[in-house]
Amino acid sequence: MGTISCTNTVSLNGACTRFFAADSLSSKASSVFFNNRTWKLKLRPLVASSSSSSMATNFQVTASSSIVKEEQKGASSGGVGENDLLIVGPGVLGRLVAEQWRQEHPGCQIYGQTMTADHHDELINMGITPSLKWTEATQKFPYVIFCAPPSRSLDYPGDVRLAALSWNGEGSFLFTSSSAIYDCSDNGACDEDGPVVPIGRSPRTDVLLKAEKVILEFGGCVLRLAGLYKADRGAHVYWLQKGTVDSRPDHILNLIHYEDAASLSIAILKKKIRGQIFLGCDNHPLSRQEIMDLVAKSGKFSKKFEGFTGTSGPLGKRLNNSKTQEEIGWEPKYPSFAHFLGVAE
Repeated sequence: MGTISCTNTVSLNGACTRFFAADSLSSKASSVFFNNRTWKLKLRPLVASSSSSSMATNFQVTASSSIVKEEQKGASSGGVGENDLLIVGPGVLGRLVAEQWRQEHPGCQIYGQTMTADHHDELINMGITPSLKWTEATQKFPYVIFCAPPSRSLDYPGDVRLAALSWNGEGSFLFTSSSAIYDCSDNGACDEDGPVVPIGRSPRTDVLLKAEKVILEFGGCVLRLAGLYKADRGAHVYWLQKGTVDSRPDHILNLIHYEDAASLSIAILKKKIRGQIFLGCDNHPLSRQEIMDLVAKSGKFSKKFEGFTGTSGPLGKRLNNSKTQEEIGWEPKYPSFAHFLGVAE
């Protein structure tokens, strides 16, 4: 385990506080992951106008901030490798992308950009170098995937544009969107080229379409994903928790397992395609009732679903992504929800 000596000045609650690390001093220690190694930092305040309690709670934050800045500095000065990846929004999907990408590109650096530092320790333990959302693109990466949802953003298209400016144009830039933007509500067929909801009809689809426009202008690609699921996440889990749901049972849904969404994302990134729209689904649309019948048949869930009580409302769509599968040369690990549950006939 190495030891770093450094000096860093940061602003804490409006006050300027200086820290430095030195081997010879008895001081507070913090371990951080940096350049695929664990380093032990020893820090103590030199000058501080804030209270001692404030300093005590900010030692680790200062150390982490310093490391991230040094990592960014190294990246912008030529330290980014040809297979390095930036993940904007390393949540469930982003972490699976990171795991699979590292398996295919051993030795690469993976960076994760988040809205808060709440899960930075988890990312570090996974070998992902975390940073908070940037106000400017301070470095560029050959591969960038944007999979942060719009729910926590005040300017989603602007955030996407900032991510696009972090792409050096050499590898691929991919934005994970939603199949909800397809304008079909009669349980009819729909593929990659289907019509989309007109701008102005729905704020939810408006923000996605505007973000997609930014991506395509930069030469990036869009992956419109169907309903994501795994054992403990997805529509089936929500309905089990509710017990009874006031929705019509014949509404058609389209699904894709999180692992398959990650593998499809990586397959698209590796193709280095420019300016195209792809569709992510398992090509086995199911009604709400069919999904919950499969859940009951599997016997893998302790809760019992009572039923759907709705009789009106819009229907869904039947997605088909054969074009995507053929062009990318990809097929899902779980070709249907039934296969995932182990009850396929």
